[in-house]
Amino acid sequence: MGKAEENKLVGGLPEDNGGEAAWMRPNERSQEGERGVSRTQWWLISLVLALTVGSILYRGLVREDLTHSAAMFLGVPAVLAILLAFTPKAKSLTGGIVKGITFFLLIIAPLLGEGYLCILIASPIFYLVGIIFGLIADSQRNRRKATLSCVAVLFLPMCLEGVVPQWSLPRELMVESTRIVAAPADAVEAALAQSASLATPLPGWLKIGFPRPLGAYGSGLNTGDLRTIHFAGAEGDPPGDIVSRVTLRRANFVRVETVSDSTKLTQWLRWQSSEVEWRAIDAGHTSVTWRVQFTRQLDPAWYFTPWERFTVEQAAGYMIEANATPRRTAK
Repeated sequence: MGKAEENKLVGGLPEDNGGEAAWMRPNERSQEGERGVSRTQWWLISLVLALTVGSILYRGLVREDLTHSAAMFLGVPAVLAILLAFTPKAKSLTGGIVKGITFFLLIIAPLLGEGYLCILIASPIFYLVGIIFGLIADSQRNRRKATLSCVAVLFLPMCLEGVVPQWSLPRELMVESTRIVAAPADAVEAALAQSASLATPLPGWLKIGFPRPLGAYGSGLNTGDLRTIHFAGAEGDPPGDIVSRVTLRRANFVRVETVSDSTKLTQWLRWQSSEVEWRAIDAGHTSVTWRVQFTRQLDPAWYFTPWERFTVEQAAGYMIEANATPRRTAK
């Protein structure tokens, strides 16, 4: 046997490239076991912990009637993100946080009683908070404990909106919508004196899960006249009514104020009053403005104010179609 062949054998067994007999290498499966908990297992452990803490925090907010506050929409995703950011051996903390928040929104939230609409509206802010914390943790892996602690302290005041009255921003808002109705002014006034025609199709946005109007009752534009709109229930809550009364009437103007509201809508906003103005443009067209005053119920204001303003604006435009447009010309 040649010298080269002898170098390839040790005790009759082949050597590896490092000069050590292959039979002396540790078993691959033993190595896998010695490494302990895998990256996936660590993430699952962190996920279970985060979801458990998140559900406990949610139930605490429900008990204290704070589910409309920033503690819910900023605090809960922040806690989830911080817990998941400390997952050992994670390749991407941001990716793990996004997955964890998705699990919370799709699995835990429905089990805790949240409906489709709440999850749909809350998901962007949950993901935004999670991604912010994740990107910070990924960029500061060697100092993430100190960095996340500082961020959490700075983030805390934002979570107190709706919890501490002094931290709450103004809630009274006003939105208006103006449409041109293809009818003379006196026909518009006659339509306003009747109850709304709910056969008018709802805008697409108002069909995504908001309580739907089922019936409209009452008529007249004189001071003291009552109007009632009956709404379907939503997300397990029963049906309810918005009852309004005419409080001010003058030429081409009427103001209606809410007397009572037992609908699901009160969880998001409270409809305070409506003002309707109309003026003739020509013999066959009238400009109608429907102005709504309402109170925002959800925090934080910077996130929910645009959502609520857009929703109420859609509702005001719908009311022009349903209640200010003569039915013979309604689309």
